[in-house]
Amino acid sequence: MNRPRVFADFHNADPKGRLRLNCVGTVEDLADQKISLRDGQSLVLYSEELEVDGVVQYSKEENLWVAVIDWEAIREVTPIASQPKHQISDAAN
Repeated sequence: MNRPRVFADFHNADPKGRLRLNCVGTVEDLADQKISLRDGQSLVLYSEELEVDGVVQYSKEENLWVAVIDWEAIREVTPIASQPKHQISDAAN
């Protein structure tokens, strides 16, 4: 099964431990790949040298899309050269 690979900020989790899918890099990847999120959709979420499988859910509490992941299943990977690298901006800079 070919699951879309979408950027996610692993530091942007909700109180339930789900990754919020609302950062700039995520929105850009979704638009570039013409992905419309839906409940139960499988994605591969990545950030820098990490990736994890996730299942999309809509968070009614926060009114945004999130992904349920297994934090113990995060794996290290070699960055894909052809995929744009999204930087997490540091407001302190």
